[in-house]
Amino acid sequence: MTARYPQWSYAAALAALPLLTHRRLRWLMQAGEPSDVWQRIHGGDRFLNGIDDVVWRAWSSTSDSLLVSVAEQCIDKGIEVLTMSNSSYPTALVGDPEAPAVLFVRGNTETFRHRRVGIIGTRSATARGKHFARTLGAQLSTAGVAVVSGLARGIDVESHTGVLSAHTETSVPPIAVVASGLDVVYPREHGRIWEDVAMRGVLLSESPPGVQPEPFRFPMRNRIIAALSEVLVVVESRSTGGSMSTVREAMKRDIGVMAVPGSPGLRQSEGTNDLLRDGCAPVTSVDDVLLALDLDHRNTHQWCDPREGLAPDEMVFLHAMGRGPRSVEEIAMLTTNKVVTTAVLLGRLEAKGWVANTDGWWEALVA
Repeated sequence: MTARYPQWSYAAALAALPLLTHRRLRWLMQAGEPSDVWQRIHGGDRFLNGIDDVVWRAWSSTSDSLLVSVAEQCIDKGIEVLTMSNSSYPTALVGDPEAPAVLFVRGNTETFRHRRVGIIGTRSATARGKHFARTLGAQLSTAGVAVVSGLARGIDVESHTGVLSAHTETSVPPIAVVASGLDVVYPREHGRIWEDVAMRGVLLSESPPGVQPEPFRFPMRNRIIAALSEVLVVVESRSTGGSMSTVREAMKRDIGVMAVPGSPGLRQSEGTNDLLRDGCAPVTSVDDVLLALDLDHRNTHQWCDPREGLAPDEMVFLHAMGRGPRSVEEIAMLTTNKVVTTAVLLGRLEAKGWVANTDGWWEALVA
C-alpha cells in the first residue's frame, strides 16, 4: 500500500502509540517501513511475538487522527523526526543496544558531530557545585567540546548555562536530552534556556509532542545521556537518585565516569565521593576532562573568568573560608576577623560573584 503521508510522520505516530516501551518501538521499527507497520497494526495483523493482547487492542484502536495530529504538532513546533535511517541521527547511538528507534529533535543536528562530555548531578546542588558546573560547561564549550545534560534543576541546567555563556570563536553549543515532549517544558522556569539550547545547539527527546514528564521517563532519558557521552562527569550527587542511574547506564556501556571531589559530610557529595573511593577518576579542573578525552588542554586558556578580580586580602579571606556552607560566625572564626568585618567582606565578595548566600549559609564559589 502506498503511504499517504511522509515516512517520518508514521514513525512519529508509532512513537505515540499507547502502552509503548522503547523496546516495543524498536521491534515495530525493525518490522518494516513505518507506513507498512502502521497499516498492519490497524489491519489487525499481530506480527510480533511477546506482545500482550491488551497492547495489540490498544494499538489497533488508534486511528489516523493520531497520525495527523502528531505530524501537525511536529510541523507547527519545528520538531524534526529522526530514525536510524536518517543521516542526522546521532552516530553515537546507532550501535547502542537500547538506542531510541525514533528521536524528536529541535536545533542543529550537526552538534552531534563534536566531542561530547556529559555533566550531571543533583537537583539540590550547593552554590559551590552550581558554580563548578557553570565553569566546567563554559570551559569545555570553549575547548570545542559539546556538553550533554538533562536540563533538570541544579547541576544539569547550570552546566548548560555555562555553555551558553561562552562566546568565543571555538565555543561549541550544548546538547540537551529531556524526558517530555519538546513542547512540554519541565521544569516550567526553564522555558528560556530550552529555547536558547534549541536555537544554539540541539534539544532532543524520544517522546512525541504533548507527552508529560512522567517519573518513569527520567531513567529512560538517562540512558540516552549516558550513550551520547564519551565521558560522564558527576559534579554533585547523593548516594542514590537520578545521577547514579545515569552512572550505571554509562558503566554498562564502558563509558568513563569521573567525579568532582566534595566535602565529607555533605549529602550532595556522598555519591561523588563514593565514586572516587570506588576508582573513578577525579575532576578538579577542565584539564582533567580534556586529558580523559585525549585532547590538548593547553588551549583552554582562551576562557577567562568574567568576574571582577580579587584584592589580596579578599583572596586570603576566600581561601580561609574553605569548602562547604558556613555561617557568618563560623567564617569569622576561620578568618580571625570580627563578625562585622566578615559580613562586610562577604557582601563585597557576593557583589563580585565570588560567594553566595543560601538561607543564611555562605559558600565560596571557586572551581
